[in-house]
Amino acid sequence: MSLFRDKQIRGYFIFQLLFALLVFGAGLVLGMCQINGAKAMYLGHDEAVASSLLEQGVSREVIATSLTNTRISKAGQDLLTVVGIGEQTNNSMLPFLYQYQKSVFFTLTMIAMLLCLVLICGTFLFFWKRQKLYEQTQEALDHYINGEYTCHLPQNKEGAIYQMFASVEQLATMLQSRNEAENKAKDFLKRTISDISHQLKTPLAALNMYQEIIAGEPDNGETVREFCAKIGVSLKRMEQLIQSMLKITRLDTGNIVFEKGLYNVTELIALSVNELTLRAQNEGKQIVISGNPDQRIVCDLEWTGEALGNIVKNALDHTNSGGRIRITWECTPTMLRILISDNGHGISPQDIHHIFKRFYRSKYALDTQGIGLGLSLAKAIIEGQGGMISVRSEQDEGTTFTLSFLTES
Repeated sequence: MSLFRDKQIRGYFIFQLLFALLVFGAGLVLGMCQINGAKAMYLGHDEAVASSLLEQGVSREVIATSLTNTRISKAGQDLLTVVGIGEQTNNSMLPFLYQYQKSVFFTLTMIAMLLCLVLICGTFLFFWKRQKLYEQTQEALDHYINGEYTCHLPQNKEGAIYQMFASVEQLATMLQSRNEAENKAKDFLKRTISDISHQLKTPLAALNMYQEIIAGEPDNGETVREFCAKIGVSLKRMEQLIQSMLKITRLDTGNIVFEKGLYNVTELIALSVNELTLRAQNEGKQIVISGNPDQRIVCDLEWTGEALGNIVKNALDHTNSGGRIRITWECTPTMLRILISDNGHGISPQDIHHIFKRFYRSKYALDTQGIGLGLSLAKAIIEGQGGMISVRSEQDEGTTFTLSFLTES
């Protein structure tokens, strides 16, 4: 039975069994004592009767016959009635019986008191241990109610109550995880709002300034055209910032489900550099693509293409005119790697561990375009699909980003 898996309940039933054996043994001992007591009373009465008859001159033979006689006659009953001895006679009038009665009552009372004391002590010990367990449980539950999960319920024993404790502990763990997730979500929302508001301050201030300049010189066409162009740049930067922040937020909160498929690597790369080829030509830079055209990759085409495009944009931002951005790929039995390398400025040692942080801008690249979210977004996209991204760079010699994806099993 599952009831007896509880150590305390099992111990209490063992105690009750031992107590029942104790009562049974006490009954046997008491029975033997009463038999011996009755025998002693009977012998004492016979000795008193024999002594009295001898003193009155009755012969020994008559006395012996009387004491061993088992036949009851009407004359004998009548004689006892005449002298006042019968069923209605008060026990106090029968000295031997009265003494025996007092002895029996005393013995029974003492044994009953002793057995009751044993039963009360055993039961008290059981409920005392149970009460301690309930108090410990109540203390832990109070901590859980107050949001403190350092206290734990006992779970190292068997029994229904400990199974319930395990369920409560599991519930507390779930509540703790939910609270932590809610706190993280609040912190994330707070940081996101702070980042967006901080990043929007500069373009908004620029827009206000440009508007004031245009309003102050409405008849100066050249000035109007110049600052209208600057307004367009600021608006585009704000749009990029908001779109990137929304994408990163959706990735971080798990609101984006990647729809993976099997695609040619060349198709993925063509999608990622489609809008960047013209920019590279205008800036006098080359994008070189080489690799096995039959190689295939498992990924979400649109999102992965955006990640690669962000890395290529970063390479274009940090490469001088005449520079080259090379995109290659290689495959092993378990991994497909896409390498994006350039011969640009490279990354300084003190910056290389921070380049994937949001809005991080190196002090050596303050004059380059960008909002500091491209690499962070690319990392979130790649790792969100179970891939990895790493970087290797030497200052003034170039940078290589490696995107690793598991091959199709």
